[in-house]
Amino acid sequence: MAQMQSDATRWRERALAVMPVGSSTNSKAPALLPEEPEVIVRGRGCRVWDDRGREFIDYRNALGPVTLGYADARVDAAIRAQLDDGILFGHPHPLETTTAELFCSLVPGAEAARFLKTGGEALAALIRIARAHTGHDRIVQIGYNGWLNSLAPGARVLPGATSAQVPGVPAALAELHHAVDWDDRETLDELFAAHGSQIALILVAADYPSVPGATDFYRHLRATADAHGALLGYDEMVTGFRVALGGMAEFTGVLPDLSVFGKGVANGMPLSVYCGRRDVLSVLDRGEVVVSSTYGGETLSLAAASATMSAMRDDGVIPHLHAAGARLQTGMNALFAAAGVELRLVGHPTCPQFVAEDERMLQTFLRAAFRHGLSFYRVVYVNAAHTDADIDETLQRVHAALAEVRT
Repeated sequence: MAQMQSDATRWRERALAVMPVGSSTNSKAPALLPEEPEVIVRGRGCRVWDDRGREFIDYRNALGPVTLGYADARVDAAIRAQLDDGILFGHPHPLETTTAELFCSLVPGAEAARFLKTGGEALAALIRIARAHTGHDRIVQIGYNGWLNSLAPGARVLPGATSAQVPGVPAALAELHHAVDWDDRETLDELFAAHGSQIALILVAADYPSVPGATDFYRHLRATADAHGALLGYDEMVTGFRVALGGMAEFTGVLPDLSVFGKGVANGMPLSVYCGRRDVLSVLDRGEVVVSSTYGGETLSLAAASATMSAMRDDGVIPHLHAAGARLQTGMNALFAAAGVELRLVGHPTCPQFVAEDERMLQTFLRAAFRHGLSFYRVVYVNAAHTDADIDETLQRVHAALAEVRT
């Protein structure tokens, strides 16, 4: 593999010189140099390589979207076949319809679906649709709903960060958005007591460590929305096609009125889906709400999504993610306990999250993991290419990394 940088000029320095944060995605910008890769240049299966030729067993998976594995042959073949016929046209391509049909057949409560490119814009579409359908203006937000929709004082401006007032958001707009913490039923009930007749939508993104026991809270959200004439919306960007094929709707058995999906649906190709009850989405048919994007029907992403969803439906991908994730989570937690290190992986095995009493300990461990060829993120994602042998090798490397952490 050709060397992609000189020793004198690092990618991080070059990136910071021409773009804020040094990456277009905040969470991808390396913060643990020199152990962490500055750039990744190649991926295959469950492994990635940086510009220096270092190989890592990867548990970032592009921050969640790579569910089948890097360079999956089924997805790549679908993309190449469609590339020969064209990427984008001035009329709908049949893939728009067939991909929507497949999606709706797999996701409980999805009576209709449309496509965009990112989670943020799909969530913005949901908010506008909910306001138009209900005639109400206020939005309750639980969890991180993307940078575009982090509007409420105290909302998640990043998955792990909140802000008392979001810079760049006018106070008049922020006043209509209300942040509620996970399972904070008291605050939720107080909000509805004060503004129930004005709330259009409860928009909830699952708290990853709390996913295994989330059903009761989702039932409470459903009952609260129904009692006040509000809609219930699920942010399934992470949980969809990972926790279950149909996301939290399938996992909990509690159906929402609207949902957004994205990560996992197209194995890394840019695509988001907003979906839900046909009568709610009919505000789009009537022209009351306009949500439209030139690139919504881009065919390479739709071809990738059809191949990805078909593989998930037919090839037992979700059970494999559960088994591989559980093997990793159980093994790592046993190693942490044996080493006396105050770290744990908590939550659903397909997307558990590191929990640490001391943030410095987590950073120290992650640095050591990078040194031993393991690429972790705060949320740990397995993909379908992680075999038992890969998990066992990972655990061996974790054991070696922990030996450095203790010394």
